[in-house]
Amino acid sequence: MAAISFFGDLLQTISDRGRDLISFGRGDIAARANPSELVRFCDDLISRRGEASGVALARLILDRYASFPKSERLAFLRLIAQEFDADHDAVEAAIAAYRSDPTRARLGRLHGAAEPRSQELIRRLNLARDGTLALVRMREDLFDLRNVLRAEEDADSDLIDAVDSLDGDFEHLFASWFNRGFLVLRHIDWTTPAHILEKIIRYEAVHEIQGWDDLRRRIEPTDRRCFAFFHPALADEPLIFVEVALTGAIAPAITPILAHERELQSLRAATTAVFYSISNCQKGLAGVTFGNFLIKQVVEDLAREISSLKTFVTLSPVPGFARWLDRERRADAPQGLTREDVEALRLIDEGDWPHDKAKCEAVRKALLPAAAAYFLRAKNERGRPLDPVARFHLGNGARLERLNFLGDTSPKGLKQSYGLMVNYLYDLSAIEKNHETYANLGTVAASGTVSRELRANLPPPRAVVLAEA
Repeated sequence: MAAISFFGDLLQTISDRGRDLISFGRGDIAARANPSELVRFCDDLISRRGEASGVALARLILDRYASFPKSERLAFLRLIAQEFDADHDAVEAAIAAYRSDPTRARLGRLHGAAEPRSQELIRRLNLARDGTLALVRMREDLFDLRNVLRAEEDADSDLIDAVDSLDGDFEHLFASWFNRGFLVLRHIDWTTPAHILEKIIRYEAVHEIQGWDDLRRRIEPTDRRCFAFFHPALADEPLIFVEVALTGAIAPAITPILAHERELQSLRAATTAVFYSISNCQKGLAGVTFGNFLIKQVVEDLAREISSLKTFVTLSPVPGFARWLDRERRADAPQGLTREDVEALRLIDEGDWPHDKAKCEAVRKALLPAAAAYFLRAKNERGRPLDPVARFHLGNGARLERLNFLGDTSPKGLKQSYGLMVNYLYDLSAIEKNHETYANLGTVAASGTVSRELRANLPPPRAVVLAEA
């Protein structure tokens, strides 16, 4: 970290001296520029060859952008998307040159001509100190711009395509800048600096952390762990973190794990590591993969630290299940439910059903087979499971191990999945095989326990896959 600080200070020195090289007081003008004027400074930035003045101008642009109100930030991004495309005449010329003489050198020139100017702009802006974090935040604004454009009645398809292309530029560069080789795994515990712990509280996306005492219960006991990935350019900003409970068996419910008063698990008797919460922290890094590296690294570290651990599972939410089940219940020809199941599941419209023993049992008998159909039969347009958490873990090579009825009875759990939670098993001997069959064939690796829940008398799957929830 000392080396990172040194180079950061060096970059700041270059930037400070570069300010003196920006002639005719242009630094002051940039500090007052409106979105259109700031776009012209961006054009100037990618035309410059001087490193020092470029670093200084990049910092001025990012500072001015950050000072804009939301509407002006979106206006700036709209202009960048429209004006910083590739030079189409240069692309046509490069294509013609390659066709006349298809050498590797001419293919390289074609590749260079086809690259949008926006990619070079993003690279140049990243020269500024703290530029990477500023660009991650800029991409968050880009998501908002895309949502605004798509919601307009007379949506401009060309502009939407340009914004999508700009987003692709961000994702392409971020995938390189944030690859696994740059990520640092850190153990988060009660000695971690408070400003990072505060971000863990804020970024928790699965099971809300109710303040400092709740956080301490999750990270301080010897049978609890928390790990996060960091990047040198975002030293105090976690990218993704996972919370782990060390237990004597596969956990079927979240309440005992998060309980205020519970019996501490002896590490010598701990056989199972339960990954009960995985939270992505940076919205602007959507599409950049961290989770698969994180889980595999934590599994390796825990197995090395605690030799008694033999089982590695998640206790995962099912965020799309309630929407899918409600759609199935309303359908004229449901694909995942029998008519008897539809009738039994009317009980979930009664608010007291989780607390009524008879109603609860009737719902369980219909809901678990429906859940098996949701995971094993319901597909999106790409032939993959509807559930995003399932796609993540199955894509990592995990196996759908168990369906847990009323695993999460919190208001959020009941709303998104009628309380359903599932366990995905990370069997180190089968991860690669499961990953390959899922990636190549879309096969959902599932235990016999899950497969046996699937109703035998369901209608044949439709030729057209179900729409994404």
